[in-house]
Amino acid sequence: MKKIGLLSDTHGFLDDAVFKYFDDCDEIWHAGDFGAGVAEPLAAFKPIKGVYGNIDDKAVRAVFPEHLRFNCEQVDVWMTHIGGYPGRYSSLVKPDIYTKSPMLFITGHSHILKVMYDEKIKCLHINPGAAGKSGWHKVRTLIRFCISEEKIHTLEAIELGIR
Repeated sequence: MKKIGLLSDTHGFLDDAVFKYFDDCDEIWHAGDFGAGVAEPLAAFKPIKGVYGNIDDKAVRAVFPEHLRFNCEQVDVWMTHIGGYPGRYSSLVKPDIYTKSPMLFITGHSHILKVMYDEKIKCLHINPGAAGKSGWHKVRTLIRFCISEEKIHTLEAIELGIR
């Protein structure tokens, strides 16, 4: 079993509470728009997987890809920053999401915390919202969850406070 801490859209702001909430996580996943100075302290704290977002500079893009497809336990995971959500997938992912569907599709970008199951392709979609202070969201959020074998479970949405 792996316990995952998931966040996105930090835009260069890393709340100290992230370290408290992700203390017992095995890995941290970041769905893009890191901003400067966020990846390094997260990587020093826990193993990190991530993708770059539309605001990320060359330094972040040199470390993190646009799309990341990997297996965690026995779950096929696809993470990308701009991917849309069930019924409104981005044109950038639409051809592959229907032909090579993952079990877990993680996006960021919208700043809207959203967890939806796409019955059509049998895929769980998660957007952790925005953990940073930049953007139009009112509350900063992140998500914790567990993966064991082929199961995604014990999902918690966490509010960090107002933007």
